[in-house]
Amino acid sequence: MDRRSVLRGMAALPAAAAVVGLGAGTARADGATVVDPASNRGTWEGWGTSLSWWAKAVGPDPVVADALFGRGSVQLLGRTLPGLGLNIVRYNVGGSSTHAIDGRAMRPEPSTAGYKALEGYQLDWFSSDPSSSSWDWYADANQRDMMWLARDRGADTFEMFSNSPMWWMLENDDPRGSETPWHCNLQDGNYGRHAAYLATVARYAHDHWGIDFRSVQPVNEPCLPWTPEEGRGQEGCFYTPAQQARLIAETRAQLDARGLAWMEIPAMDENGYDYALDTWNRFDPATRQTVGRINVHGYRADTRRDLLYDAAVAAGKRIWMSEYTDVDGSGMTIARNLGLDMRWLHPTAWVYWQVVDNSNGGGWGPIELVDNRLGLVNTKYYVLAQYTRHIRPGMRILDTGTPDVVAAYDSAARKLVIVAANHDTDRYLDFDLSRFTTAATDGALVDRWMTATAGSERYAHHQDTFLHGRRFWSWFPARSVQSFEVTGVDL
Repeated sequence: MDRRSVLRGMAALPAAAAVVGLGAGTARADGATVVDPASNRGTWEGWGTSLSWWAKAVGPDPVVADALFGRGSVQLLGRTLPGLGLNIVRYNVGGSSTHAIDGRAMRPEPSTAGYKALEGYQLDWFSSDPSSSSWDWYADANQRDMMWLARDRGADTFEMFSNSPMWWMLENDDPRGSETPWHCNLQDGNYGRHAAYLATVARYAHDHWGIDFRSVQPVNEPCLPWTPEEGRGQEGCFYTPAQQARLIAETRAQLDARGLAWMEIPAMDENGYDYALDTWNRFDPATRQTVGRINVHGYRADTRRDLLYDAAVAAGKRIWMSEYTDVDGSGMTIARNLGLDMRWLHPTAWVYWQVVDNSNGGGWGPIELVDNRLGLVNTKYYVLAQYTRHIRPGMRILDTGTPDVVAAYDSAARKLVIVAANHDTDRYLDFDLSRFTTAATDGALVDRWMTATAGSERYAHHQDTFLHGRRFWSWFPARSVQSFEVTGVDL
């Protein structure tokens, strides 16, 4: 991701409903959010994170894995954390190496000490045989070990992505990008070799790691200029839409040749919604057909998500929000943009870039690294938990008519989940379930969980809310998020 493109200080948007508190006990709101049981915004696939670069820095820490991928209570950094239950892992296959080839070495001086430079597996071009000395399967141990820990805690969806081809496939031997902005650094004769590299890693993971990647993404944010200076130390490579199309075709062929026809190739993992739509519109029909899913990153929040959604529907493609981050440690910006995504983009998965981030107190990560060590837990961790612990894979996403309220339905458990954010002043929010065939009984308990980012509550569980007919309401402090679970509900 390119942090320079993250929008900050977004203007306040309209709240979920106009409500007025009328006092304790019998109080209720005078406006309501109506959940529509006839709507279907897709079957939820899950929540996730990319392992780069934090997994390289942290290493295979089982407690961190428990916090991110488990759903129990975890003691970490002096706090009791609710496990986030992330089930999607994006694995960044690297393009860096300290291995020199006949005196030729990666630029800058070969080193993988920087946490943004990830070791790749193919050391040179001498042999495509993964059992030969041209391959080092002990590379990138920390990220791979964390992927195993995630799998063992319930992660079930894995995606491989590449920020840059191996350094020796590039024009300038520098995986950070070309010296010329908006110039593809991959040598023209190495498109097939890069695709073969990715497919070989995917096959090796299947055969030896117990990991089946659902999808393999050969590019990442390909529309950005990607120069060594602009990339600020991370790997990256620019591709035009035509070059992406070529690489998509090559990757499809290489996966198929290794018996991996079932692995999807997503596109485009562009930096923002408008970039993704522009690239998609430039793809030829054959490329669109080959693409299995649309991935997009949420770093241009001022653009229209619905236009990309319309294009995806027309092509019969699902959408993943495959990368998002912000600098608001409170978590309210997550709630705002996640809600906008669910209202207008309609993704079936949502992935935070790095749930553990090396930002030295800057607010990037729900869990932050300080000088490459675990440092603090931001309030945004608990805000994220409000969504990830309750909206679970397999649920049907329902329409609420507002980005500040997200609803999901579990048909097997007959359970309705509502997650609502209040960005404004203290007030009641009211929820109307009158359109459901069955909405439990009058007086039924509605479990709720609260994170008040301006107060002291952090994912606190309460059993003090009840149905009044087919409505219920709850008091929301300013800048708070609450999750509700209503059982005995039928569409």
